[in-house]
Amino acid sequence: MLDHAVPNLPSRNFDATEAFYCGFGFERAFRDAGWMILTRDGLQLEFFPFPGLDPLSSNFMCCLRVADVDDLHDAIRRSGVPDVITAMPRLHPVRMQKWGLRAGYLVDPDGTQLTLIEHRV
Repeated sequence: MLDHAVPNLPSRNFDATEAFYCGFGFERAFRDAGWMILTRDGLQLEFFPFPGLDPLSSNFMCCLRVADVDDLHDAIRRSGVPDVITAMPRLHPVRMQKWGLRAGYLVDPDGTQLTLIEHRV
């Protein structure tokens, strides 16, 4: 296995977080009262309980670098996450960014921003 890092993200409610992410292809790999791991293809997200989190003031974020960013974006959109500039959850379109890669953004129900980045080989 190659070296890798795994984001640890907050969840106000594991049931709601699991339902949200499983709506676009993540699956439960592990869950107990204090930790949850969800996977999709080569992605892994780990969640810890944070019931008092205020989504409007959350500053949690991570990047997901994927081979097919359009496929992930489309799966999220098909799950019902709206393309809007406010509200939670929300999805921002994939576009060429000033920093040279195509990327979009997902803000989950807990206010965590996930940058969806096209991984170039």
